[in-house]
Amino acid sequence: MEMRGFLLLWSVLAATVAALSLGPSFAHVLESLPRLTKWSPALWREATVSNAQFQLFAVIGAPLDVAAILCPALLAWMLRGQSAAFWLVLAATLLYAVSLALWFGLVKPANDVLASWAPGPIPDDFESIRLRWETGHMAVTAAKALGFISLCFGLLSVPNR
Repeated sequence: MEMRGFLLLWSVLAATVAALSLGPSFAHVLESLPRLTKWSPALWREATVSNAQFQLFAVIGAPLDVAAILCPALLAWMLRGQSAAFWLVLAATLLYAVSLALWFGLVKPANDVLASWAPGPIPDDFESIRLRWETGHMAVTAAKALGFISLCFGLLSVPNR
């Protein structure tokens, strides 16, 4: 019975952390359409680069993204004797790891360029950097959403004993 209680606690923790990691990424996707189609380049640069709008995404979001890999990984280890649940939770772990790899491969390079931008004229590479930043967040969100779905199915597959 003790292990069941700890398994339940860890399942809730893993689901909560995964959801908290997915939430800000999904928010990026929800705001991307107007940012790509209606906002002027000056507004996009001001909102994205200046005024530390995304500062908490780094301070809180980055540790959550790592925890969204580690918590399901430990949960998968705990479920190693439960075939269906194990594989679904392991898939969730891998998808959250893919989302972090996508962030490093797509979004971080754009962030590095954004950090070099200063007030004044819009840089010549603005459109390509904006598109990379926005679509990079979309790719990250897609991987996290698939990971969250896999985690949910994995948790639903844990036998009741």
